[in-house]
Parts: sequence; structure tokens; C-alpha cells
Amino acid sequence: MDLELDRAVEVLERTPATLRALLSGLSTTWTHTSGEANSWSPYVIVGHLIHGEETDWIPRARIILEHGEARPFEPFDRFAQLDRLEDQPLDRLLDSFAELRCEKLAQLRAMKLTPAQLDLRGMHPALGVVTLRQLIATWVVHDLNHIAQTARVMSKHYSDAVGPWKAYLPILTR
Repeated sequence: MDLELDRAVEVLERTPATLRALLSGLSTTWTHTSGEANSWSPYVIVGHLIHGEETDWIPRARIILEHGEARPFEPFDRFAQLDRLEDQPLDRLLDSFAELRCEKLAQLRAMKLTPAQLDLRGMHPALGVVTLRQLIATWVVHDLNHIAQTARVMSKHYSDAVGPWKAYLPILTR
């Protein structure tokens, strides 16, 4: 499926509520540990999504619209949230994420992007030439990836507890 902006927004606007429904009110055993080595906890994932709202999607879209390939994107620090979380309560992070996402989607809508604008090109510091269309599609898949990651790391807590059913639960074996 090619990117349809309205379809992309359908997913993007639901991500904060999806994470809130999954995480709000859970004990820190679920939210602050990953259940697997070398993986982020749901708490850290929400922090990462906040950092992305602040520094990635809309700022990069503006760079493409205003400068095209002439100005490369600033490199994205995928681990910046590790230094910024400061033990804020998860519900506060979920609120911040929801507010930022609402603000960024309002900015996206205000751009009133045309098909021709979606095909404009920018310069990613590691990937090279990318289009605005690809950036927005990546935003959607990035959200879905981190929703799946959240479910996966939470599932890992019961990896042994499920016993032989593990063979039927690909979330635990992939």
C-alpha cells in the first residue's frame, strides 16, 4: 500500500491512547523492566517516542519542505531518552506523549501536503536521499514497531511461566 496521508494519521493519532490503555496503572515490574536482556522497557519506549515527537518527524518534514536535499537532517539520537527521563511517573510521560502527538498532528494537517510535496526529497545523514512520503510512512511504522516491542518485552516476563505453550506463542520465540 502506498502512503495515504489520511490513513497514516488514523494510526498516528491512536498510538498515545493505545499505549495508555496498555500501560497506565500497571506496576513498575511491567513498565520499568523489559523481561529480556538488551531491550528497552515500556517506560523507556515511551520516552523514546516523546523524543521523536520533539526532534524527528515534523522537524524533518519542515527541512524537506524548506530546504530539500540541500540541508541534511540532524542525526537522531535513538538513546537520548535514557538521559532525559529523570524518573518521571509513567502517566506523566503518557500525557506528554499524547499532548506532543496532538500538537504534531495539528502541524502536519496545517501543512496541507499535496502529492507533489510528499514526493519532495530530503537528505538523511545515514540513509541518503529520502522522500517526505517515506518519512511519514516511517513515522507510522515506527509507532507500530514500538507498540509491538512493548507487547513483546512485556510478554517475555512470562516466557518460562507459560510452560509448553511457548511453542504456540511466536511473540516469545521470535
